[in-house]
Amino acid sequence: MKIASWNVNSIKTRLDHVKTWLEKNRPDVLMMQELKGEVFPSAEFEAMGYQIAYRGQKAYNGVATLSLHPIEIITDQLPGDDGDEQARYLETKINGVRLINIYLPNGNPVDTEKYPYKLAWMNRLKSRVQDLRNDLDPFLVAGDFNVIPRDEDCYDPKAWANDALFLPQTRAAYRAILNLGLIDAHHALHPGPNNYTYWDYQAGAWLGNKGIRIDHILLSPLLADRLQSCFIDREPRGWDKASDHTPILAILNG
Repeated sequence: MKIASWNVNSIKTRLDHVKTWLEKNRPDVLMMQELKGEVFPSAEFEAMGYQIAYRGQKAYNGVATLSLHPIEIITDQLPGDDGDEQARYLETKINGVRLINIYLPNGNPVDTEKYPYKLAWMNRLKSRVQDLRNDLDPFLVAGDFNVIPRDEDCYDPKAWANDALFLPQTRAAYRAILNLGLIDAHHALHPGPNNYTYWDYQAGAWLGNKGIRIDHILLSPLLADRLQSCFIDREPRGWDKASDHTPILAILNG
């Protein structure tokens, strides 16, 4: 089972990119983030054989899961705050596996309400993961986490020291989720540096490989045993008018 995640940074702008990539790679599942719109081009992907689940939001956020297999939608709201209207969470079940697609809050500027919201969101995610661990369901959490887990996951730690993606509280909250028994699929197989998934549009970041690793696939223990490979596909970041993120893929046995 090939499962991919990609922050497309506007599905309207990047529709042709996504279709081209799907035709070439044909994953069983593609989890997308940052759709930036309430309308989703479902017919375009249905014509390619994919079923679709999505939650959109005007101008911001948005998550969608495409699957070559039947999709059961569990919830499109992260439990713990009924007043949270941001479209950042989509939990589905495909082939007996729960697939949690997230677009975790950025949290910047850190001296505003955005950073406490980020940390609270991460704590809610931890609670959801704990519930699923207790249920012994095989599951994964994938998407744009907006978390740089380690110094090796960015080109220059000093440049990110005061950023919400890199602050000690952020990394501690990420570790707290991992400590529930989840495996960071890419790090487990490729623990070295320079494994980036995001390059800013500014200051020649892409050409200079000044990137960060913030897109992750976390596997529950039952799925970790099935992990065959995990890799970052850098090619789409080099395309004309590319997203600032590039896809990450995991292949699971069975």
